[in-house]
Amino acid sequence: MTNRKRIWGWYFFDWASQPYHTLLVTFIYGPFFATVAASYFLSIGMDDAASKANAQVYWSWCLTITGLLIGIGAPIMGAIADTAGKRRPWIYFFSLLYVVGSFGLWWTNPDGSNMWLMLVMFGIGFIGAEYALIFTNAQLPSIGTKEEVGKISGSGFAFGYAGGLIALVIALILLVEQPNGKTLVGLDPLFGLDASQKEGTRFIGPFTALWFAVFMVPYFAWVKEPNRTASKINISASLTSLKSSIIKLKHRKSLSGFLLSSMFYRDALNGLYGFGGVYASLVLDWTIVQVGTFGIIAALSAAIFSWVGGIFDKRLGPKPVIIFTVWTLVGVCFVIINMSRDALLWIELAQGSKVPDITFMICGVIIGGMGGALQSASRSLMVRHSDQGRSTESFGLYGLSGRATAFMAPGLIGLVTTWTQSARIGVSPLIGLFLIGLLLLAFVNPKGDADEWDVR
Repeated sequence: MTNRKRIWGWYFFDWASQPYHTLLVTFIYGPFFATVAASYFLSIGMDDAASKANAQVYWSWCLTITGLLIGIGAPIMGAIADTAGKRRPWIYFFSLLYVVGSFGLWWTNPDGSNMWLMLVMFGIGFIGAEYALIFTNAQLPSIGTKEEVGKISGSGFAFGYAGGLIALVIALILLVEQPNGKTLVGLDPLFGLDASQKEGTRFIGPFTALWFAVFMVPYFAWVKEPNRTASKINISASLTSLKSSIIKLKHRKSLSGFLLSSMFYRDALNGLYGFGGVYASLVLDWTIVQVGTFGIIAALSAAIFSWVGGIFDKRLGPKPVIIFTVWTLVGVCFVIINMSRDALLWIELAQGSKVPDITFMICGVIIGGMGGALQSASRSLMVRHSDQGRSTESFGLYGLSGRATAFMAPGLIGLVTTWTQSARIGVSPLIGLFLIGLLLLAFVNPKGDADEWDVR
């Protein structure tokens, strides 16, 4: 097996898994759930503003609880996998959670009567997607040199976003119904799905599960683990190893600074992803198809800029890329919280103006592009801080930094939304999280602090 083929196999994990984030978290199921929940709250007597605010609060608490479970378990799982000597069985297991959770979203009732059950199914799939990502990220140091990993990481994200984009286009053309019951190109939903029951939109769950199952085949076929003797799982030894890694952080200022920094700015980015489509549905009153079209533009931008970001990463290093993208996203957040159907940056607009729609589309291009480059560069900078022989544990800590406060962005959004009863103002805490991340990034060595590289 050539290393080039192994790299492409590793790329296919991003291609296979990205639709969970593109279709379910951000652009189709998230906004769909928000509209279903808002309609439910409206039906039980809440006014329009309160029903939309409560819908956003429910979604925020789902992401908060799921984020806590991922954050607590990520470093433990990584340590166990490192001491056991095998990562592949864990990837199989969490892939199964991905498939089961996403497939289960098919049973979402359009009247919102079982929305708690659907939030649980969404959480199961999301946990599977995030845990599997930790183990595959940990393989990055083994498939490229120090100079190559930035470009490989960027190309992987670009390939993944391209997969998410294609999946989104297919969904909008063949499955997701508009208010008139037709898809984006005027077709009936595929397989005779009942548009009146939103079956086309609900089928996004099984479609995402099937996509993942099919495109994980190249990954499992081409990304083989090094020959190692599998050891019995020793939880005590794993936790001892993890404790040792955490204690050592006080002697590794650059790694500590990076983990803390990324804890905040990645949480803010996930907040943008988790609430971008919900914002468009609740604040701008976009249909699911409009949000999906917005998603196509954002995903295309993410694919292009992830690749471009990888090139700049190779030339300049990942830290300058991170700084530029975070400042750009701060500007986008400022625009979003000062925009409504009636005004933009305190300037009143004529009734029915398309300026908010056009502005948010531009914001989508920037969010997608800068978000893709930011994730790629962050993964590259983490590789520069990874320990030899403990890359899964290192990326478990990285997963912890990204998820330990994953409750923060959705939790703050939920609290501010509840306090202000405004889905628009509710996203304002993201600016503060981005700025804290930038401040902490000042303590990070752009070259990392790993003693040596484990290139196999």
